[in-house]
Amino acid sequence: MKMGDQQNLSSQEAIAKLKTLAEDIKMCMFCTDLTTTPFATRPMGLQQVDEQGNLWFISSASSNKNAEIKADEKVQLLFAKPSDSHYLSIYGDAFIYTDRNTIEEMWTPMANAWFDGKEDPDVTVIRISPSEAYYWDTKYGKMVSMLKIAAAAVTGKTMDGGVEGSLNV
Repeated sequence: MKMGDQQNLSSQEAIAKLKTLAEDIKMCMFCTDLTTTPFATRPMGLQQVDEQGNLWFISSASSNKNAEIKADEKVQLLFAKPSDSHYLSIYGDAFIYTDRNTIEEMWTPMANAWFDGKEDPDVTVIRISPSEAYYWDTKYGKMVSMLKIAAAAVTGKTMDGGVEGSLNV
């Protein structure tokens, strides 16, 4: 089987790819306490990726996640959408915000499921500043990739449909 193409991206191109993949997938496994085995992980919903490539989440001040970030700000985010062959791994530093302006800016009505409104004193916002990121994606999009897989299965020829690389944000 032919390996996928390597396309390392940097600057605005890397931020655009990170933003596209992360905001499409929306949910990630948010990993903390990376120096222990097994490290702590839980699903988290992404709020947004900003123009600098930072990822933003709403979190509870009283959560284990926030306590673990206070002890060690290094985190790993793992995004996966197998149905579209979109995958993204991000390693970086987490910063916790408790100020009302940041909470107001990041708040969405969906967060009401976990908090008593944006004025809830337990609401915090977490910003992840990526230091390393890697992606796996389809080269041609889902439909064309599916057709190429089917054609390769029928003809016995190898397909060339994947692309992967580092994102230097």
